[in-house]
Amino acid sequence: MSVPGPAAPTEPGPPGGSLTDVPGVLVGHWTGAGTGVTAVLVPEATVGSCEVRGGAPATRETDLLDPTRLVAHVDAVVLTGGSAFGLAAADGAMSVLRSAGRGVATRGGPVPIVPAAAIFDLVESGGVAPGPAEGAAAVEAAWSGGAGGSARGRVGAGRGATIGKWRGAEHAVPGGLGAASARVEGDDGVVVGALAVCNAVGDVLAEDGTVLAGSRAPDGSLPFPEIEGTRLGPIECTTLLVVATNAALDKTEAHLLAVSAHHGLAGTVHPSHTRFDGDVAIALATGTIADAHVDRLRATATSVVARAVRAAVPGASTTAPPGTVWGRA
Repeated sequence: MSVPGPAAPTEPGPPGGSLTDVPGVLVGHWTGAGTGVTAVLVPEATVGSCEVRGGAPATRETDLLDPTRLVAHVDAVVLTGGSAFGLAAADGAMSVLRSAGRGVATRGGPVPIVPAAAIFDLVESGGVAPGPAEGAAAVEAAWSGGAGGSARGRVGAGRGATIGKWRGAEHAVPGGLGAASARVEGDDGVVVGALAVCNAVGDVLAEDGTVLAGSRAPDGSLPFPEIEGTRLGPIECTTLLVVATNAALDKTEAHLLAVSAHHGLAGTVHPSHTRFDGDVAIALATGTIADAHVDRLRATATSVVARAVRAAVPGASTTAPPGTVWGRA
């Protein structure tokens, strides 16, 4: 299998933009009955870093993205349902990438670097979690073409997501997957894109601060009721973020971009970063445009993430029936 190099999207992106508006970034999804997988593929030599917040993350290889760690380059990112069980989807992604010759060169062959993060959707999926085959399908979808970048709502890793569980999980509403992008003002040609899988404890807020999607609990209900009981488990919520840019960043600068992604989440989800969320932001820099202003990038990322989170609300989104595979925009 040949790996495509950086290229501008061949079709206009969806309204509000997409992660695939960053040249060379591809997105694919596998969507099941109550869970799913989203794969983000990036050009070779893409720099990656990460910021993990909230008290209950389900992650793989995110420690490697710390600026003090040895490896700087990322081959793909896998977002998945299935809680910690779903992290096995990254095995399938790694197998496809290794077959294509991607990864860190070692004496035993290439080792693809595939950070992964999961949401808890085992209630919605009936206990079913994606595995290696589903992870491989999402990667193949990204490479084969389709509508991965334009997908919204209950698709891919957002298939079983819910929002507004902080007043009782029984009052939650559907969450999902959203995306957005923007050009960086003052940096010619620099683009920032974001993808969000919103499975938050809190409500999603509109720009004016009103609740766009959130708990359907009756007025006067107590926040976080019976928190140690069955109404809200300790690891059942999370928002996953991927932010990408075509700017050239080192690993420390990419980490700062991930930090700013969380600023966008904090301004859009209330409450955010609770003990019961596993919020994760992964930042990717493909490096095709040098000398971009890091703080302008960070300010843009904050805004783009906020729009991506709001776009995850299924009200005006593109959805996929169970079993559908989506490719790149």
